[in-house]
Amino acid sequence: MIRKNPSGDLPQIHESAFVDPTAIICGKVIIHENVFIGPYAVIRADELNATGDMDPIVIGAHSNIQDGVVIHSKSGAAVLIGEHTSIAHRSIVHGPCEVGSRAFIGFNSVLFNCKIGEGCVVRHNSVVDGLDLPAGFYVPSTTHIHPDTDLETIPKVTASATEFSEDVVRTNNELVAGYKRLQNEF
Repeated sequence: MIRKNPSGDLPQIHESAFVDPTAIICGKVIIHENVFIGPYAVIRADELNATGDMDPIVIGAHSNIQDGVVIHSKSGAAVLIGEHTSIAHRSIVHGPCEVGSRAFIGFNSVLFNCKIGEGCVVRHNSVVDGLDLPAGFYVPSTTHIHPDTDLETIPKVTASATEFSEDVVRTNNELVAGYKRLQNEF
């Protein structure tokens, strides 16, 4: 469902993107080319800041927002998802937040008030809250990153983790083309 927010902002969705009919895209959302938005995803930009404005939620080209993902923002803060990035099933990305290009965010992970650098991998059931991760970090499953976390204890992304991330993006880009063809059958 594509709908306006109370301020009257309507999502801007590139014609090459695929948005599953069960997904909810609301308000000041910008979805770039060849993006996959999976079933039951919710991307909602509707809260205002103290001056009555809001920044958009932007999904970069060739990225995928998988089943059940929730992307929202507190008080109109920006949420930026880079290009060729995967946000996996049931993750929560809550602004203010920025996820760099070619990143992978694993199942059930939560991101809030942080920047995830380019090429980072945050594995399943992890939390990154209040601390920025520079490019190329690998957060193991079930890890909690917070302002007191010593980044020297966090490993760097391996070649196999990068290959996995790239394969997920490639697979979801193929799904965009397949689902777009199916849309024309109805």
